[in-house]
Amino acid sequence: MRDMTVLVTGGAGYIGSHAVLALLDAGYQVVVVDNLVTGFAWAVDSRATLIEANIEDDGRVRAAIRGHHVRAIMHFAGSVVVPESVSDPLKYYRNNTVASRSLLESAVAEGVPHFIFSSTAATYGTPATETVSENSPTVPINPYGMSKLMTEAMLRDVAAAHPVNYAALRYFNVAGADPQGRSGQSTAGATHLIKVAVEAATGKRSSVAVFGNDFDTPDGTGVRDYIHVSDLAAAHVAALDLLIADPAKSHILNAGYGHGFSVMQVLDAVDRVTNRTIERRIEGRRVGDPAALISDNKAILATLDWTPQRDDLDTIVGDALAWERKLAERQ
Repeated sequence: MRDMTVLVTGGAGYIGSHAVLALLDAGYQVVVVDNLVTGFAWAVDSRATLIEANIEDDGRVRAAIRGHHVRAIMHFAGSVVVPESVSDPLKYYRNNTVASRSLLESAVAEGVPHFIFSSTAATYGTPATETVSENSPTVPINPYGMSKLMTEAMLRDVAAAHPVNYAALRYFNVAGADPQGRSGQSTAGATHLIKVAVEAATGKRSSVAVFGNDFDTPDGTGVRDYIHVSDLAAAHVAALDLLIADPAKSHILNAGYGHGFSVMQVLDAVDRVTNRTIERRIEGRRVGDPAALISDNKAILATLDWTPQRDDLDTIVGDALAWERKLAERQ
């Protein structure tokens, strides 16, 4: 069934461009719809077709689905900066929830049977336990997490009413870059720790802020579950394969490695890989930051034909660093 065409929204962005690579490498045909507000046309592999459009442009999206005989959608388009979602919540409910509703309506109208959604561990809010499973309470503490949870609810209801099955993958902390150097995190002003750290290591930043060093963790800094973006992209392909094989079932799955590293451990890894020392700047905790947030990933390992290939902090950092250096050559 891998001769089918997949429409990838946000395929010119960080995670979306890696999913495009994974789909193409697996034999799928790919059409990307991206408005290029935060994505880059050059990040889309030349084997894919790029359509510059907003996903809520029903006419263009439906024409793309019909014209390319699309049978599955992977939905990455949206806004992803948590603090911005707090200061501009309506932007997030428009870009993430309202736009997703339009895309789902187009999918149903055109008879697309499979839908994969880029969700987030932010749907869990501030959990009572450091390890969270898919059955943990979903109580988002910011509009970003809520906008994603609302889309999950729409997917559930649409799948109950129409011949559509879906997989929603709740990402933990995505990092790294394509090992072959074909894509990576390229957006200016990124807030993800490993991206910020490799920017500091290559001279783009003078220091790295550490938000809180008094958490109840081994070294006092926050612990997070980091997943390599290429492993995450592979999980999307595996999820699509499963949806095709069993169209009667849908899935919500944590996408993480099931273990975590502290902020200081990550910065130590960057120092180790670069053989230099990044300046750490200790600042106060950010509101809502839990001490630790780690995935219970037993479900994704049991459900998908997927085994992480790059579950190693130095590997993740090394790939991110290689991309940062390559990005500097482009500028």
